[in-house]
Amino acid sequence: IDGLRAIAVMAVIGFHAFPKMSPGGFVGVDIFFVISGFLISTIILSHVRGDAFSYGEFYARRARRIFPALIVMLATCALIGWGVLVASEYKALGKHLLGAATFTSNFLLWRETGYFDIDADAKPLLHLWSLAIEEQFYLVWPLIFAGLLRIWGRRPNRILWAIVGGALASTLLMWILFPGDPLRASRVYYGTDTRASGLLLGAA
Repeated sequence: IDGLRAIAVMAVIGFHAFPKMSPGGFVGVDIFFVISGFLISTIILSHVRGDAFSYGEFYARRARRIFPALIVMLATCALIGWGVLVASEYKALGKHLLGAATFTSNFLLWRETGYFDIDADAKPLLHLWSLAIEEQFYLVWPLIFAGLLRIWGRRPNRILWAIVGGALASTLLMWILFPGDPLRASRVYYGTDTRASGLLLGAA
């Protein structure tokens, strides 16, 4: 898993640093989604089987893992922005800080897509769209997966096919929405429902 993470990181960095040499490097984000789906489902599975699964503890563990680094980064961006940005730019940064803090960055970035959108280089919190999708997925997946395990715990094949069916439905939605104008492409790129396929693949 750590090896796959290293490949994903190098692919994404290569894409941003040398886009012409590594045009498909953004697939590293999809690798991260698959890994996340696998890890989170493994945790839920082991706890449900041990009759020790707690939604409160699950979300508390996520908060302990994510919040410290996230708070430091957001505070740093807010302080630096206050010193170097003009009022209109700082207002835009404030919207992105709020989106990052509430894990809704993907929706915010999707709505901003268009002719008057600013360059990605001017959005220091752009990368948090993928974290937002993960956290939104984590809000509903423990409820669904734990429920499937309790209903079909003795029939794992049914659980597997349910997860695979969800992944296929997400992929189909992606293909239905993708053709056409750039706004629809942005909808697919930032959509939690269309990105759920990678997370569900990891779960499967």
